[in-house]
Amino acid sequence: QVHLAESGGGLVQPGGSLRLSCVVPGSILRPYSMGWYRQVPGKQRELVARIGEFGMVDYADSVKGRFTISRDIAKNAVVLQMNSLKPEDTAVYYCNVVPANGNPYWGQGTQVTVSS
Repeated sequence: QVHLAESGGGLVQPGGSLRLSCVVPGSILRPYSMGWYRQVPGKQRELVARIGEFGMVDYADSVKGRFTISRDIAKNAVVLQMNSLKPEDTAVYYCNVVPANGNPYWGQGTQVTVSS
């Protein structure tokens, strides 16, 4: 069973920063896109940011200018740098990998809580 190893969630005050990381195992063959979604209770899971195989990025309007998604080539990981965090960013964040040919993979989720 393929496991996406997520890390970096936690509790932070409004205005603070967190960095999420998700390591993708080598058993998932490239090309693929990588991204982060988030979900709060009672709502649908929503896209936060995505980066394609060749570096094209896409962000939810609510995080533009505050979050940055990138690939860590050396670690085969996708990183989400979250700055200027707001209470409404509180959610469970899920790593997502979508191969060009195949089903998507999901991480188990990491809790991000923004509160004073």
